[in-house]
Amino acid sequence: MNILLVTPPLTQLNTPYPATQVLKGFLQSKGYKVHQMDLSIELVNSIFTSENLSKIFSSVEQNFENKKTPSQVRFFLNNQLQYLSTVDAVMNYLRNQDPTLSNRICSGNFLPEGPRFKNISDTDWAFGSIGTLDYAKYLATLYIEDLTDFIRDNICEYFDLNRYGEKLCLFMPSFDDLDKALKTPANIIDKLMLSILDVKFKSSKAHVVGFTVPFPGNLYAALKCSQFIKITDPDCKIVLGGGFVNTELRKLNEPKLFQYCDAVILDDGEPAFIRLLEFYENKVTKDDLVKTFIKEKDGSVVLLGKDSDFSIPFSERGIPDYTELPLHKYLSMIEVTNPMHKLWSDGRWNKITLAHGCYWANCAFCDTSLPYISQYEPSSAHHIADNMADIIKQTRQTGFHFTDEAAPPKLLRELSETLIERKLTSSWWTNIRFEKAFTQELCFLMANAGCIAVSGGIEVASDRILKLMNKGVTIEQAAKTCSQLTQNGIMVHAYLMYGFPTETLQETIDSLEIVRQFFEEGLIQSAFWHRYAMTVHSPSGKNPEHYGAKLVTQTIGTFANNEIPFTDNQNIDLDSIGEGLKKATFNYLHGNCIDWNVKKWFSVKVPDTKVSPNYIAGII
Repeated sequence: MNILLVTPPLTQLNTPYPATQVLKGFLQSKGYKVHQMDLSIELVNSIFTSENLSKIFSSVEQNFENKKTPSQVRFFLNNQLQYLSTVDAVMNYLRNQDPTLSNRICSGNFLPEGPRFKNISDTDWAFGSIGTLDYAKYLATLYIEDLTDFIRDNICEYFDLNRYGEKLCLFMPSFDDLDKALKTPANIIDKLMLSILDVKFKSSKAHVVGFTVPFPGNLYAALKCSQFIKITDPDCKIVLGGGFVNTELRKLNEPKLFQYCDAVILDDGEPAFIRLLEFYENKVTKDDLVKTFIKEKDGSVVLLGKDSDFSIPFSERGIPDYTELPLHKYLSMIEVTNPMHKLWSDGRWNKITLAHGCYWANCAFCDTSLPYISQYEPSSAHHIADNMADIIKQTRQTGFHFTDEAAPPKLLRELSETLIERKLTSSWWTNIRFEKAFTQELCFLMANAGCIAVSGGIEVASDRILKLMNKGVTIEQAAKTCSQLTQNGIMVHAYLMYGFPTETLQETIDSLEIVRQFFEEGLIQSAFWHRYAMTVHSPSGKNPEHYGAKLVTQTIGTFANNEIPFTDNQNIDLDSIGEGLKKATFNYLHGNCIDWNVKKWFSVKVPDTKVSPNYIAGII
């Protein structure tokens, strides 16, 4: 039985999303013949070529043949020859295949400069007088983003660099709108995607195709591809799984979805997928399936094996296998001129997980009831180091992103000691909790073992809210931990949150002031605000009254169910507040306006902060 595992468009472009190589490594260890493809990176490499970009320009010209051409569209059409003559070279540069091009890109007369270039401020502080490689990468990224905007506005409204059809797939209690979109004729981007898939599908001779759907921005493409395969080979079995499925489709009751697929699996892919393969091979019955949705002959959708205790230990899930992935095609891009923030888009990081689940698993906003959070199982330091050494041999890259919910301090200590003992050279970053276990000594050890950065949740910088959400960390503790990390040369990114139940406007403004002071004292280098969303799998979603929230009546849909509408009687314009928070922090991470009064960032009336201007300085 031949298996093809696919990452559908679109995910981040600098490194492979880790699902298919992990599952491939496991299935091959069990004797299966497995192929994989990253259709996401293949599609982007196909779009941004002179050949296909020429077709896109021609299509747009035809659309405006008898219409007045808007000025922004006219800019691209007037400069299309320059775009067509530079796009292949720019893509080569972003693939790190032609570093000498950096001087021409930086010259200012090589690339056409579209709308994105108008927002460039003084970049000397970021790149200096000699940092041409990164500066060119930044300019090349703006160039590609300009073309992306042009394609989205004129060819395919679903297209973006890191997501495809996402707006179709947000808040989808009903499958009808997505189903309707899937039944419309394929656009230019769809056709390119399907032509690439067709070649791989035929060469793999797959009997089963598995699509990972980690985010809403992968679902449309996964189903468009599934639709194509079902037409090409009706006997081929299509399986969906991944993060989006695990969180949004746990109450799936939509028969229409099964026009496009044969099974939908929940949680860890290894036990569910291997049982499903055995079922297709007639080795087991459907009653032996593990957390798998199928459609019965009577048209009903059922979840089988919901309470199955069949599992595979985390340490026995094999070594990720990178074969067949086009490692030379991934793009290193710089979207934001901040050394910490650019880790998400620049450089190819091998993604692995140190432990299954979260060792804390108590935060009120987190999906702690789901197995990928609640079932904590760490690997051993020696097993992780073995895997790292094997992956370095496969990829010839020594950079790692440990994708844990929160990397356990004890395991980080053991791993750091093991890496130093083995003299295994690597650079790595991960997500942590800013807790007291990260002592000066542990931070020193991590830095010497290759840790270059961490990210972690400061969330709402209010001790009252941190206690309410059961974060297990105070502002004082977070400040001390960040100080110890940065003193050892480890960059810090902070996740921030606004709109948590009962959070007052005063607390939000005070929270921004504390974040400002974190930047001012050099404790964090980067940060990002998220608006709180109540989900059905979180403690706050399961018991909203405990957190001062009241649910707004909502009917459970037949398709995706995750976010819950609520009210907490706080009369706050969260849209305007969120805009101010993000604008302030965007400037902070560029080193701008850190001495401004935080009130200046808001278009609506807000109170003065009650936080002492030396509060964080006093802590550290």
